[in-house]
Amino acid sequence: MRAGQLNQRVTLERFTETEDAYGATVTDWATVGTFWAAVLPLTGKEIIAGDAVAAITDVRVIMRYQPGVTAADRLKHDGKTFNVVTVINRRSANRELELLCKVAA
Repeated sequence: MRAGQLNQRVTLERFTETEDAYGATVTDWATVGTFWAAVLPLTGKEIIAGDAVAAITDVRVIMRYQPGVTAADRLKHDGKTFNVVTVINRRSANRELELLCKVAA
């Protein structure tokens, strides 16, 4: 992966539960971090030719490997929120992740 291709900032968020000052459980999205990534919209050809997972995704996000990223996380990019549908550890090398994402409703 060439660093020049990772030219967009994405914020990774994770759903968390915490306690407020009164001891009540509060659920909200917490920022895991902000990372450089390549955000690539899927073309019509990729959507039609893809498998069932790719067929329901809107963007492909390539970023450096971050441990613990799951399909329960979400990304924010350019004012939009994307739910992570699939996390692929490319070549199982722990060097880069490919995230297939869908625009959050």
